[in-house]
This record gives sequence, C-alpha cells and structure tokens, in this order.
Amino acid sequence: MTELRIRAAAPADLDAVLAFWKTAAEGTSISDDRDGVERLVERDPEALILAERDGELVGTVIAGFDGWRCHLYRLAVDPRRRRQGIGSALLAAAEDRFVRLGGRRGDAMVLVRNETAQHAWRAAGYAPEEHWRRWVKPLTD
Repeated sequence: MTELRIRAAAPADLDAVLAFWKTAAEGTSISDDRDGVERLVERDPEALILAERDGELVGTVIAGFDGWRCHLYRLAVDPRRRRQGIGSALLAAAEDRFVRLGGRRGDAMVLVRNETAQHAWRAAGYAPEEHWRRWVKPLTD
C-alpha cells in the first residue's frame, strides 16, 4: 500500500470532491454544491482537507474554525478503503489545525441514523452531548 497524502484542497479539486461525496458521504447538505464548497475554500483555504493515495481522492474532512469553536464536517472515506486509517489521519490533521489556531475542543456533525459513523467518532475519542440539540433555519429558498 502506498503512502497516504494529506493536503488542503485547491479550487481545481472541487468537482472531484463533490463527486466523491456522492459515493462516500452519508446524507446531503444544502452547501453540497460548487458555489458552497468554492466559498468555503476561498474563505478558509485550509479548511477542506483531502486524503489521497496514488493520486486518487480517498477521504475528506472539513475542519472549520470560526475563531472560537472547532467544527468538523464531511468526514468521508471511500467505502472500499475504510478501516485503513484514512479517517484517523484526516482527523489528526484537522485536530492539529485546530490546535495551531488556538482551538480547545472539536465538535462533529454526525447523522443520528449513521451508526457506522457514530462508532468511528467514538473510537476517535468523540462523544455525543445529548443535552444539546441542533436548531436550523434556511436562509435561502
């Protein structure tokens, strides 16, 4: 097995990332489009972290930091390459980024129905906080 390469996404990667999420990510987001991901990379060029093996995209995570809190989104690994340490490497890169930026605690968006992801997050040291509930309001139609 060749070495895993972890790097920040570039604008040229965005179409491949969007296609990758269709097969590797659970659920969809209102921001899962070219404009949304382009804005993310333009605003924070290090937030979207990619894992590649032999030049092929095999994993992603978004490590967003707003200056106060550290948020993790879109941890996705190619289904054929799971349980090979790719997710762990992506989380380590995201957590290292947070520490460099002064972050103190990371939180992750995890679908309730995605039990596989819940096991992976627990194995990485994350735990649900049942006393919190996510509240959302669409800002556009």
